Amino acid sequence: MDGVEHSSAISQALAEVGPRLKRLRTERGVTLSALAESTGISKSTLSRLESGQRRPSLELLLPIAQAHQVPLDELVGAPEVGDPRVRLKPRHMHGATVLPLTRHPGPLQTFKMVIPATRSTPDPCTHEGYEWLYVLAGQLRLVLADHDLVMGAGEAAEFDTRLPHWFGSTGDGPVEVLSLFGRQGERIHVRAKPRSRAEGDDAR
Repeated sequence: MDGVEHSSAISQALAEVGPRLKRLRTERGVTLSALAESTGISKSTLSRLESGQRRPSLELLLPIAQAHQVPLDELVGAPEVGDPRVRLKPRHMHGATVLPLTRHPGPLQTFKMVIPATRSTPDPCTHEGYEWLYVLAGQLRLVLADHDLVMGAGEAAEFDTRLPHWFGSTGDGPVEVLSLFGRQGERIHVRAKPRSRAEGDDAR
């Protein structure tokens, strides 16, 4: 596939997102008002997404996928070409085991991370992008700008990675995390309870 064909395929895939979003919402009997309330996205933006007047982006599609409880691929209609299985090859980075769940580098990358039980000193970093974290098991400590949070299994956070951030184990045991990373995003939504100062001191 040459560059022109590839660009055309991407444009076609993006054009199909709007009708797919509307069909999914109407099949579930969800109103625009209800979806706006559960996602934090305005009704006008949702309407423009469904009509194709607004270009879909990671920061818009992630909360919609969460609200409908469907995989992100169901919204973008990723085609199955050849063998769809991803050959999982664990990597070891900064003491953690990282398992890539997406086959090729692209606008959206997904990882499963297992972080051992160590009381690491936070070393926040910044870079372009947008990240979504979901705790599968254990407790995750997330330091994000002025926030110091502890997240348990079933909790999720999403944030602009241009903010200083760091995450790791609380030190009480290993933690398993699902991470989705894209190179765009401006919003921050953290769904976890802030730690008390005493708890924060204990983890240092």
